[in-house]
Amino acid sequence: MDRAQKEKMVDELGQIFDSSGVVVVARYEGLTVAEMQDLRAQMSAAGGSVRVAKNKLAKIALEGKPCASIGDYLLGMTVLTYSEDPVAAAKIAEAYAKDNKKFVILGGAMGETALDVAGVKAVAAMPSRDELIASIVGCIGAPASNIAGAIGAPASNIAGILSTIEDKAAA
Repeated sequence: MDRAQKEKMVDELGQIFDSSGVVVVARYEGLTVAEMQDLRAQMSAAGGSVRVAKNKLAKIALEGKPCASIGDYLLGMTVLTYSEDPVAAAKIAEAYAKDNKKFVILGGAMGETALDVAGVKAVAAMPSRDELIASIVGCIGAPASNIAGAIGAPASNIAGILSTIEDKAAA
């Protein structure tokens, strides 16, 4: 890799560190190509990405970035998983680490907040952006359906009372 390619890689990594909601650093020693492709496919489906980069170039790209604290994790064979959604990359990385013992999460960063292994697990346990939106929509819609039910209830109650009176009068 010549100097121009290295500079381009540092710029790309810098953009990743700036724009990502979460970055997770993991060790991937021993993963097969098929396993790595599976990880990439799962991450892509969730809106995230996987990047293998030289640790030295990643450390240079981290200089002056909010997530510079993850530089300590960049030792050995490391891979970066990241996403704009602050939860997606952590969820996929955590799930993949449970299924594959060769993929070991070292830590990560969420903006300026450094995450250790427990922190990544905590972020992975949080609901995703889409789940939160669905929950909020459900909360907004629930009062409207309750009001509609309350408005319709008196009419059905009156109809029930009238039919009872009618039955008693006929008897």
